[in-house]
Amino acid sequence: MRCVVLPQHEMSIGEFKTWLKQFDMNHDGKISQEELRHALKSLHEWFAWWKAKQGVKDSDVNRNGFIDKEEISKLVIYAEQHLNMKIFQYY
Repeated sequence: MRCVVLPQHEMSIGEFKTWLKQFDMNHDGKISQEELRHALKSLHEWFAWWKAKQGVKDSDVNRNGFIDKEEISKLVIYAEQHLNMKIFQYY
């Protein structure tokens, strides 16, 4: 059985990355739209499929279909603006 850790309303970027990492099903270090959808569903977000699609669209700078380590800052911005998360810069 897998334990899912839910993020707090306020967290550091490191905590956000740790939370998100548990949804990286294939352990490739990237987050796919499907993996992001599972993360959002764990938060009981309405329209998780649509928010995941938008999150990848807004964050995937190189358009490879994944959110890479270099693009995580874009996902942080998306989470703050559209998911009501407060993420600060401390690790």
